[in-house]
Amino acid sequence: MNPFEEIELQDCPYCQGTGVIEEEGGWCLYVQCVDCGSHTAELSYNNEEERMDAARRVARNWNIGKVIFPGPGD
Repeated sequence: MNPFEEIELQDCPYCQGTGVIEEEGGWCLYVQCVDCGSHTAELSYNNEEERMDAARRVARNWNIGKVIFPGPGD
């Protein structure tokens, strides 16, 4: 079972695509849109407790629209 399944993610603030929590090398987490590639900043962790806290924090950043859009600007 994925421990992040209980964390609710809203649709992407740019394209309304699906966001997923990604893990990078066992040291940080971020949320990324599977459609447009928008993502949150990476949050690092040192142990399992910090990992779950980081997952909740990146989800919160995603849900309030605090993301980086990799596409062309306006």
